Amino acid sequence: MTISAHPQGEANAPTADPIAESVRKFGITVEDYLLPARHPIQMVNPDGKLVPAGEQGTQPGHEYPLPGDEALLAAYEELVIGRRVNDQNSALVRQGRMAVYPSSHGQEACQVAAALCLAEGDWMFPTYRDSVAVMTRGVDPVKVMTIFRGDWHGGYDPYERNVGIQSTPLTTQLLHAVGVAHAAKLRGEETVVLAMCGDGATSEGDFHEALNFAAVFRLPVIFFVQNNKYAISVPLAHQSVAPSLAHKAVGYGMAGERVDGNDLVALLAVLGRAVKLAREGSGPLLVEAHTYRMQAHTNADDATRYRQDSEVAEWQAKDPLTRMKTYLTEKGVLTEQVEARITDRAEGVAGQLREGLGKDVPVDPQNLFKYVFSTPTPQLKEQSALLADELSREEAAE
Repeated sequence: MTISAHPQGEANAPTADPIAESVRKFGITVEDYLLPARHPIQMVNPDGKLVPAGEQGTQPGHEYPLPGDEALLAAYEELVIGRRVNDQNSALVRQGRMAVYPSSHGQEACQVAAALCLAEGDWMFPTYRDSVAVMTRGVDPVKVMTIFRGDWHGGYDPYERNVGIQSTPLTTQLLHAVGVAHAAKLRGEETVVLAMCGDGATSEGDFHEALNFAAVFRLPVIFFVQNNKYAISVPLAHQSVAPSLAHKAVGYGMAGERVDGNDLVALLAVLGRAVKLAREGSGPLLVEAHTYRMQAHTNADDATRYRQDSEVAEWQAKDPLTRMKTYLTEKGVLTEQVEARITDRAEGVAGQLREGLGKDVPVDPQNLFKYVFSTPTPQLKEQSALLADELSREEAAE
């Protein structure tokens, strides 16, 4: 039996094959097109200097034009806000206003680029560490933090900004992303889906299932792997011996690419190209971003137990925020006045978080049962009644 990627007929099929076109245009093999670059793509180095085109690590068929100054300045603004949000949320945890927070301090460039590369009608499926990406997509910051203060729901409407609820299980969101992409393709829509995960997630079975299904049905999905070197305390070397995580894509028949995850310029270029190719019908792509989790896994983790201070210091020198600030300042794009405006906006978001999360939320224990099924089961009704009776007895005793 032949499985067709276009069960509704060929109306939804792409008019051209971008892979075949690149193979023809550049005289390369399909394997060369699918394989990632020998080294992560880098366009601005840690010192904030533009890397010459011939040294960026690209190969034929992989063109990455430099994003415009206006786009880079807008992205830098989101980067500053993201850093301020991470620091503010960490403080709110210490103040008891949030139960837990998985900081993306040091990974903000990945977060910002993931959100900005998508069109309004596209979808993003984040992990629990991708709060900055969700906010950059336009979701209210306080709503994003709802899940981390211990509330019973995810905090925001996924359909408002086309953002899935942040996922604590490592890879379930990848399957959701593939399902949305499949549905969009069946409808003939031009929707592209960005599915986010970490290096630890690539060891999960759901990762394999998502990539395999997406490749077989040639779905418009970008699998964006933020390789921050640790799955909580497990280093990457204990998870995989592949040349890179991007190389895993070839086994599924999709293109893979790797990029400097602390280089916001390169991230915007690489993810922008990936979205363009997916929208044109090239099928799924896997992008691996090399970055680093500067802080602990969460506030409940002691990172000093499994990594050295010298390793952290090495990555501090590659900070995406200072790198981008240096680059834009030397270009004359980022002035003191612009920097002040950006700082004010970042402080405004931080203030919004303090105010919103500083309010006590009324707790209704019956919410445990109200939103499980549209029509409650007999068991839920019984449990609800038992809880109501117990609470009424406690109130009477007071």
